[in-house]
Amino acid sequence: MTDSSETKGFPRTGGLRRMLALKLGMSAFFLVVALRLVQIQLLEARKYQEIARKQSEVKVSLPAARGYIFDRNHAILVSNAMMPSLGADPKMIAGDAGSFASRLAGVFDRPKSYYLEKLQEDRHFVWLERRVKPQQASVVNALQFEGTVQLEEPRRLYPYDQLAGQVIGFTDVDNVGISGIELECNDILQGHDGWMTMQRDALGRRRNSVDYPRFDPVNGRDVVLTIDVVMQGIAEEELRRGVEQTGSDGGLVIMLDPKTGEILAMAAYPSVNPNDATGATEEARRDRSITDMFEPGSVFKLVTASAALEHHLVSLSQKFNAEQGRYVVALKGRKTRIITDTHTYGLLTFQQAFELSSNIVMAKVSNTIGAERLYTTARNFGFGTETGIDLPGEVRGELKKPTEWSGTTLNSMAYGYEVGVTPIQIACAYAAVANNGVLMRPFIVRQLLDEDGRVVRETKPQVVRTVISKETVKTLTTLLEGVVQRGTGTSAKLEGLAIAGKTGTSRKYLGGHYEAGSYTASFAGFFPSTDPRLVCVVMMNNPKIGGYYGGTASAPVFRSIAQKVFATSARFVQPNQIAAQGKPYVVPDVTMLTVETAQAVLSGEGFTVIVQGNGGIVQAQSPVPGTHMQRGDQIRLSAASEQGTIVPAGFVIVPDLKGLSMRRALNRLISEQLDGEVAGSGIVAGQSPSAGAEVKLGTRVTVRCEARSMPIILN
Repeated sequence: MTDSSETKGFPRTGGLRRMLALKLGMSAFFLVVALRLVQIQLLEARKYQEIARKQSEVKVSLPAARGYIFDRNHAILVSNAMMPSLGADPKMIAGDAGSFASRLAGVFDRPKSYYLEKLQEDRHFVWLERRVKPQQASVVNALQFEGTVQLEEPRRLYPYDQLAGQVIGFTDVDNVGISGIELECNDILQGHDGWMTMQRDALGRRRNSVDYPRFDPVNGRDVVLTIDVVMQGIAEEELRRGVEQTGSDGGLVIMLDPKTGEILAMAAYPSVNPNDATGATEEARRDRSITDMFEPGSVFKLVTASAALEHHLVSLSQKFNAEQGRYVVALKGRKTRIITDTHTYGLLTFQQAFELSSNIVMAKVSNTIGAERLYTTARNFGFGTETGIDLPGEVRGELKKPTEWSGTTLNSMAYGYEVGVTPIQIACAYAAVANNGVLMRPFIVRQLLDEDGRVVRETKPQVVRTVISKETVKTLTTLLEGVVQRGTGTSAKLEGLAIAGKTGTSRKYLGGHYEAGSYTASFAGFFPSTDPRLVCVVMMNNPKIGGYYGGTASAPVFRSIAQKVFATSARFVQPNQIAAQGKPYVVPDVTMLTVETAQAVLSGEGFTVIVQGNGGIVQAQSPVPGTHMQRGDQIRLSAASEQGTIVPAGFVIVPDLKGLSMRRALNRLISEQLDGEVAGSGIVAGQSPSAGAEVKLGTRVTVRCEARSMPIILN
């Protein structure tokens, strides 16, 4: 029989063992915890402090303000505005992604799948929409979905819409320049973003603290262009009208100062609005004045005539047989080619041949000139190489060396074929003639300004080379005047203004052959021809109505531009009038500019400025614009505050714009936070809504402009 005490002792012994094992396990656990605490708190303290810091801190970008772009008279061409952008954390919103995507699709008129794809990304942040309208952002915020965030981002504003759109260019969604001046001067305009460190609490709220580092953004510099917004507006309006009247596929206009090389206007049609360039075609976005190459046709006869006259190979009275409009040229191997003229002529003097644009006579003259002389003259005028204009995408054109010429090149080049040029090259060549034979480098960036409006860099006119002698210039000017007075360019004739110019018509080379019915029509010239102050080139792409010649399609556009520019620009003040008054400096018009800008403009011209009133906009000035004064003379500006009318928040009184220039009117509308739309060009003759009307901020005001009456210039 087993002892009962032994039976009862067995479990007691097992319990003690289990208890001992539990105690040992607990001791080991606490020992491990203690060792881990020692490791974390002593040995790896810095590591975990850094992890904790990163979890509680966030680095926030401080975007730099992109610089403004001004025209030569400090009219604002490009500015900035802060716009709301919307983002979200897909991980926080995952459960409501479908519902949220449906709501967003309704607000922004996009497919639901567009937002679902973003909200399914394995990231903590995605952009939903960038730079949206405040009203749209308010609707999204009202949805109160967890995990959404609204940030303010700068957006470029182009107050003149499509005006100089291809020249100015535009930026991408990240506010980086991708075309035009926005691209060319991107490093100057964009500045450098800053950053600040903020502390994030347990609820994810961000709090600023002076104890954390901060790097302030460096704003971009402002850019002042050589463009004159009034001339640009005239060029674009007349070009658009010309394209519509001739049924052309498009066109372009270049205006520049021949003495300095400053680009005063560079217009293209179809145009592009940088405020909304997404729907624009590649054709509309491209600045064809510098990126497109074409065979110029008869406007290139300037080069042929220059080579012949500079080397004294022909005289104006020398006669040539124009072969009744059909000239058979013998080539090697018993081959022949036929050169034709538009009209049939017999004997023509060299002057008549130039005025009537005879291809046959120019081909015969080229045989006397020879390949080397013709090539060298063309090269000296700048063909076959970039002009160096400060815009992106310029091409060099095509000017083959004489060793590469075929048996037809010499004659063909004499009347503008077998050579590839750009419109800016043509403009510069005619500018060289207008500038006494001196070729200037064209430029469009006039100044760079710092944040205080001080000039930190200024572009100086740069001489490239002397192309032809003054004697040759004088003879060429006579020929070019004859084209307008008696020749193919009579449609450019303007009573009271001496114009020198040349027509050009060239058939397009497409698909390996010259396309029938497809032409480029051109007119290039300058005025007043007695003292050239403006060069203008007009080119029409494939005109279909009223004739495809340069004289019928482009010369009338040139005439309209010249008439309106001459009537509205202080550039054409009479030198004899200035001398008679003994005061050589003309007071510019600064009305409707901000006081700061007006002071900068007048001080830059050397005048002393006195401001009366505490308003922000110049309402009047004395003496009046156009007065002749000496440097240092005093100009008083009236900037009185407009009082007496109480306007509700969000509304504004429409100002009276009648009698202002187009540029001043648009500047005034911008300063009043109104949208401007221009019909016509010149001086404001009417507006809608009318002056004094109480309207909402952002209301579009349409101004109707008309040209001033034409002054007469005495030659």
